[in-house]
Amino acid sequence: MSDIFKSAYLEIAHFIINSLNKLDLDSIEKFVQLLVTAYKEERAVLVVGMGRSGLVGRGFAMRLRHLGLHSYVLGETITPPVEKGDLVVAISGSGTTQIVIAAAEAAKKMGATVVAVTTYPDSPLGKLSDLVVFVPGRTKVAVMDDYFARQILGLHEPLSPLGTLFEDTTIVVLDAVVADLMKRLGKNEQELARRHANIEVP
Repeated sequence: MSDIFKSAYLEIAHFIINSLNKLDLDSIEKFVQLLVTAYKEERAVLVVGMGRSGLVGRGFAMRLRHLGLHSYVLGETITPPVEKGDLVVAISGSGTTQIVIAAAEAAKKMGATVVAVTTYPDSPLGKLSDLVVFVPGRTKVAVMDDYFARQILGLHEPLSPLGTLFEDTTIVVLDAVVADLMKRLGKNEQELARRHANIEVP
């Protein structure tokens, strides 16, 4: 196995572990409470994200569905209209993804609560959201921001390009939220398994 593979693996793993100390646990607690409320009040949870962030969001929406929440992903044909009291989880490392911002703005107008998962709390997405869950990461917009600093310091090209660190850290953060939510709702793995798809395309 090449040294590049091992170095990249360690770079990503170390970043995720070290990120724990940078998370705002109060905002994550508020996020979990919003999800508990959505479950108890049978409110819809709409997950929004584009590109790789969207793939992370799909995994999160699936786990919420396994827990018994009414979760959906923006863009699917079975996604219902957003209503007052629903919860929208908008994922964008940069906080500037136009489709995500537009969806969040529309949801706010309908009276939904918007939670932004982003590296930039002061971004357009962060500013319009009701709650920001900060997830550290080197997003795609950071490439030019840190290019000259890396040149001056003589640092090598990162082994986790574009938004990799944000996306990988976000999936760990959201999986940990699911574990917390699972405990609070009194769910077990067997119950989640009963809601797992039993017809899958090979």
